[in-house]
Amino acid sequence: MKEKSVIGDSALVNIYGRKKVPAKIDSGADASSIWASHISIDKKNTLKFSLFGPKSPFYSGKIIKRTDFDVAVVRSAMGQEQIRYRTKLPIKIEGRRMRVLFSLSNRSKQNFPILLGKRTLAGKFIIDVNRQTMRFPKNPRTKKLQKELAQNPYAFHQKYAKTTEKDGTK
Repeated sequence: MKEKSVIGDSALVNIYGRKKVPAKIDSGADASSIWASHISIDKKNTLKFSLFGPKSPFYSGKIIKRTDFDVAVVRSAMGQEQIRYRTKLPIKIEGRRMRVLFSLSNRSKQNFPILLGKRTLAGKFIIDVNRQTMRFPKNPRTKKLQKELAQNPYAFHQKYAKTTEKDGTK
């Protein structure tokens, strides 16, 4: 039996030729999830998808084909139910190679393109929530907005005032 590695609230994962992809470690989530796009099933019942999305720095456009997949109803933290395809994908995390059952979802609005849940982590890792592997990845749009704000706060406010009023953040 392999020794359990200690991991923090996030980790870097290697998957399908992509190295150091940020993953959120979430012992409160049952299952693992990965950002996938262009999801379809062809006439031969082959699941086809690309990992990540065109706006992701990890996106390659490569189409992955799987015949070993299933579907599941997944409930979000907000209580919404969605049908998602699931398939096993090989990953490497903390030097350990694993085949992980991922649900394929649009994680474009999440801070991490991969979420590793307790079924993946149980018995293999010790989670130390005080250990921060990394800060969540910076959103390039946010970075650009922060730079714009620093250069001229008044012009920034004039440009985006309508947006913040709609959100109720004014």
